[in-house]
Amino acid sequence: MATDAATSQTFTRHPHPAPLAVDARNAVLADPGFGRAFTDHMVEIDYTEGRGWHDARIVPYGPIPLDPAAAVLHYAQEIFEGLKAYRLADGGIALFRPEANAARFNASARRLAMPELPEDLFVEAVRQQVLVDQDWFPTVEGGSLYLRPFMFASEAFLGVRPSKQYKFLVIASPAGNYFKSGAPAVSIWVSDFTRAAQGGTGAAKCGGNYAASLVPTAEAFERGHDQVLFLDAAEHKWVEELGGMNLFFVFDDGSVLTPELTGTILPGITRASLLELAAEEGLTVREGRYSLDQWKADAASGKLLETFACGTAAVVTPVGRVADRAGEFTIGTGGPGQLTQKLRQRLVAIQRGEAADAHGWVRRIA
Repeated sequence: MATDAATSQTFTRHPHPAPLAVDARNAVLADPGFGRAFTDHMVEIDYTEGRGWHDARIVPYGPIPLDPAAAVLHYAQEIFEGLKAYRLADGGIALFRPEANAARFNASARRLAMPELPEDLFVEAVRQQVLVDQDWFPTVEGGSLYLRPFMFASEAFLGVRPSKQYKFLVIASPAGNYFKSGAPAVSIWVSDFTRAAQGGTGAAKCGGNYAASLVPTAEAFERGHDQVLFLDAAEHKWVEELGGMNLFFVFDDGSVLTPELTGTILPGITRASLLELAAEEGLTVREGRYSLDQWKADAASGKLLETFACGTAAVVTPVGRVADRAGEFTIGTGGPGQLTQKLRQRLVAIQRGEAADAHGWVRRIA
């Protein structure tokens, strides 16, 4: 059993009776890909109205019993997070800004009329998950343990109201490279579809947002692109974000721009970190609107030097080519830019304990 005084929760451990054999696990860790394999255990905590959060436990990874009338299946009360655990240069283990994930998780919960999870309990649940399955760190260069905390409404009822029962879980997956193409820079397709509108759930990390992106993402793949770009819902003019990542633009005057948070864009934790790192590089950092037409014009004139996408899964990824129904354009040389590479190297070095953490972002857990 494991406990943490701050959480007022005791995590009861139920070891997996038949964990994956070492040889089979090592085969997975040598080529994990992304989101294809899962570790032996998961964390589970229940919520009941009037009682609060209770019965924190670590259990064997496996199916979740679910009533056919469970509210999540009918009214989509579901949220999730994504973060990584890193193996440090000295062999230790650390999380990167898990408190920020906990805060965003609760912001999503409020938007979906779900109970908030105490931030220290969120972090402790993630810590417990990593420690119980730390042998699952991949052996590939740059590998990490991807963590997926999520919550869903589990009460069985068909009335349209917030559920009175929920489950919070954390699962883990050994992770290698997010993109499969292996290209030096990704190519993106500008979608005709809309991801989110003002007053909607765009700033929440809920499954419905991603379900709405599946058709346009499939269209991007069919056209030979790696990702899909969404414009704003009102004018279909302003750049917002990719299917699962934020965007940055680097200009020849020493400035960096990223689309502002208007309630339709997910406030990325990698995004927030890069804003600080870019400012430390002496660049003028701006958050504001940027139109697709201006993006094309700046790329053509050479004013725009680089574009990169960022997120927990892909970290920092250069964008080389952009296409829509009117044609396509290339950014810079079509490959990784100098600032993109420098920011990625700085961020990864902090995450993996290879550089000083002046911001207090790294939380060592072992």
